[in-house]
Amino acid sequence: MKITPFSEENAEILMAELDEIPFESFTVEEPCLKGYIPKEQYSAQMLKLVLDGMDESGFTVEFISTLIPPCNWNALWEEQFTPIVVDGKCTIKATFHKGLKRTRFNITIDPKMAFGTGHHQTTYMMCRALLENEDSVRGKIVMDMGCGTAILAILAAKMGAAHTYGIDIDAVAAVSAFDNARLNKVSRHVETYCGDASLLQMGKYDVLLANINRNILIEDIPTYSRSLKKGGLLFVSGFYEEDMPMICGVAAKSGLEYMKHDCMDNWCCIKFSKGR
Repeated sequence: MKITPFSEENAEILMAELDEIPFESFTVEEPCLKGYIPKEQYSAQMLKLVLDGMDESGFTVEFISTLIPPCNWNALWEEQFTPIVVDGKCTIKATFHKGLKRTRFNITIDPKMAFGTGHHQTTYMMCRALLENEDSVRGKIVMDMGCGTAILAILAAKMGAAHTYGIDIDAVAAVSAFDNARLNKVSRHVETYCGDASLLQMGKYDVLLANINRNILIEDIPTYSRSLKKGGLLFVSGFYEEDMPMICGVAAKSGLEYMKHDCMDNWCCIKFSKGR
């Protein structure tokens, strides 16, 4: 779907508008948003109906559909997934990676259809943020919001968190997170749930991690703040450096103090603290 004029924000608006169509995943490749859906569930008429209803969105969308031939996706994924080492301290690998040099923390994942292999800059920075704040994680209650494959929840558990929770709005991700926690022998310390930020009312957290996207963060940061204990830490990523003022503004209004930030290739990760 070609977006004119293209922007990340317009792509996010389009994804939200397509919520009722059962797309399994999206990728943003400027100037297009690519959506993937099983052939039997695709309806060009339904898609056109949704797009025709976006006349006042401020941008136009042209679409074409292409049938993707059958492929051994597991073999392709194995070919493309290389191990990641974060600051020499944490290795993220797949089950088929053998004989790697061990680091202090070693995480094995099987992403299946869930997001998160550690390759994206935001996941890398969130891992680095955890590693830099080990004293604030050990013995604490940690929440991984939008957990995907649960890399962050698993790392927190391996770093000695007393208990870690993972929440993802995607049921496949929630199951994948549980399976990966078991694979890494931390399932006794990691609980995963399918849902949104409303589930945060289950308890209070010392550390909350949210690697999602700008619009959801802006909407949910007030909820994150209410869910944090006094003196607790919030780490957020999934947005660009130019979005920092907007994120920091919402955080400040929610009683959170900016501590520091990290950037990789214009992606950003920010650390906030809740006043005591």
